Amino acid sequence: MQLELSERDYTDFSNLIYEKCGIYLHKGKRELLRARLAKVLRKHDFASVREYYSHLVGDQTGKELIQLLDSISTNLTFFFREPKHFDFLTNIAIPKLIRAKRVGAGKRLNLWCAGCSSGEEAYSIGITLLEKLSDSNLREVSILATDISTRMLNVAIRGVYGEEKVEKISYELRRRYFQKGVKNWEGFYRVKPALREAIEFRRLNLVEPFPFNTPFDIIFCRNVMIYFDKPTQEKLVNRFYNVLSKEGYFLIGHSESLTGIGHSFRYVQPSIYAK
Repeated sequence: MQLELSERDYTDFSNLIYEKCGIYLHKGKRELLRARLAKVLRKHDFASVREYYSHLVGDQTGKELIQLLDSISTNLTFFFREPKHFDFLTNIAIPKLIRAKRVGAGKRLNLWCAGCSSGEEAYSIGITLLEKLSDSNLREVSILATDISTRMLNVAIRGVYGEEKVEKISYELRRRYFQKGVKNWEGFYRVKPALREAIEFRRLNLVEPFPFNTPFDIIFCRNVMIYFDKPTQEKLVNRFYNVLSKEGYFLIGHSESLTGIGHSFRYVQPSIYAK
């Protein structure tokens, strides 16, 4: 039997999700919300949508809302997605930042992957950095990778991917950064410790205050802001600006744009901005 989602139900759930994490479920997402709610209700044996909504609102721990957000999140990602960004890191951003670090007070490169999903993007950033820094005296690298979905973060922390996920990574990079599974793990690859240890995975809701003060040299927030409306996007973009270092870069998805958003970033090239 198909779950019925009344106008009141749709409004209440979409408003709650928008209020708590900034995700804007416009009318075109109503069917998605209905389908995901039906799955949650079947799994947890709630008698009705209203009963589940009351349970969500009354949960002081926030754990039930996290599970709902996990269920409605779309997590399309893969290694070295939008490769022009990684070319930019290798050829322009990292060399420039290394030069700045050599003459400045700080020695550490700080990067943030906001909306890291199941980890492929964060590990791609890590590989790019470690490859480029192998010829540099700069060894200190800190990569923060955050996501709102605990389910996806658990996949990222585990760092185990099917062969189809890594097949487009060159043999040399696979050999250096992944361990090939054998026996029961045949067909899988696990990220090696040197790469895993370069990245800190942490749950973070982007509409809440950022829990750090250290400025970042590079911030990736790609294909995340498409879930937010313009006012939320504008607030978030300006908060990113405030935590970016003086020489830093801000990268968004190729399908995204800062057009119509008030901000202080300097345009570098499509989907890449500087402070």
